[in-house]
Amino acid sequence: MEKKDLRIVFMGTPEFAVETLKALVDNDYNVVAVVTQPDKPVGRHQNELQPSEVKKYALEHHLPVLQPEKMKDPAFVDALRSYQANLQVVVAFRMLPEVVWAMPEYGTFNVHAALLPQYRGAAPINWAVINGETQTGVTTFFLDHDIDTGRIIMQKPFDIPDTADVEYVYDGLMRLGADICLETLERIIATDGRPESIPQEQLLTAGQALQPAPKIFKDTCEINWHQSAKQVYDFIRGLSPYPGAWTTLVSPDGKETVLKIFKSSRTAMKSGATGTTAILDRQPCISADDELLRIDELQLAGKKRMAGRDFLNGVKSFDQYTIK
Repeated sequence: MEKKDLRIVFMGTPEFAVETLKALVDNDYNVVAVVTQPDKPVGRHQNELQPSEVKKYALEHHLPVLQPEKMKDPAFVDALRSYQANLQVVVAFRMLPEVVWAMPEYGTFNVHAALLPQYRGAAPINWAVINGETQTGVTTFFLDHDIDTGRIIMQKPFDIPDTADVEYVYDGLMRLGADICLETLERIIATDGRPESIPQEQLLTAGQALQPAPKIFKDTCEINWHQSAKQVYDFIRGLSPYPGAWTTLVSPDGKETVLKIFKSSRTAMKSGATGTTAILDRQPCISADDELLRIDELQLAGKKRMAGRDFLNGVKSFDQYTIK
């Protein structure tokens, strides 16, 4: 097979997927159509429609765009089939029914932002950082009936520095995902659509537990101070800058306010019971189970994001507040 003979349908929605689509276009792959989520209502009255980042890029490069409400819609399936793709590439999209992923003769492969079989699910980047992993990566694998369980084609590792937040890891994996997609396509072309792949079970050692990566909701982001400072520190950076870890701050007069924390640092100092507040070197601190955690960047509900030191200029009695 030659490169020009490979007809590709690309599926994706967020910015993370754009980097891979751009790599395909820049490297002269024949992307015959793009599938993305329907435009989302935005604005105060939800009367404006916002296209996905993938749609914006596709339209700028004159690529046909399909936006199905339901992936099993017969009209969509017929439209997809009309592009006669040999292969489908999926990055940060949605679960596909068999009628879609099994359609091309060479199947459908996904670029997943983790080293499968670890961190199967919707939020692998966040959970890798939250769990204090020192390494993650990207995986290409063929889709099958279950989510993120198909045969692995390739993997590339990515180191996570102890100071990195999820934005750093996201950006790194976004670029690495584009690279691994191109290399996977080269293998597919070289093998006439039949690259070597292995079952995910072969990458598990005896007794090894699987770490899941479920979707993150607002309640997921609430900080549990009844754990080690290291665990809280990892939790904060695993949700920074978006969606942001939060806690409830209670003033001396009983007023409750949501406090988002974007950056923290460990102090190796213990002070008071778990969840109590303190001021150390003119910085706000909160006690985890074993030590004080310095709050370096934060945001009160309705206010701007600011440095912890600046926050104390307006909340001078922070050490008299409590954490709910």
